[in-house]
Amino acid sequence: MAITQRGLKLLLVGLIVMVSGYILMTGGGSDDPEVFNYAMFDFRRMVAAPIVIILGIVIEIVAIMKVFRS
Repeated sequence: MAITQRGLKLLLVGLIVMVSGYILMTGGGSDDPEVFNYAMFDFRRMVAAPIVIILGIVIEIVAIMKVFRS
């Protein structure tokens, strides 16, 4: 098989990291549509979540491209 057990585990880790990044990006809606909510521009959504998602993508690329010797 082209992908080893270690590569498959790394793929799953990358997927979990990406999903956690998307979870970090959720929330922050306003109850009243007439009131602007500045909470959607906090550090977690604007900086931390994209970094976590990009880290997950990098892990996926490494899991696919790296040759793991069994």
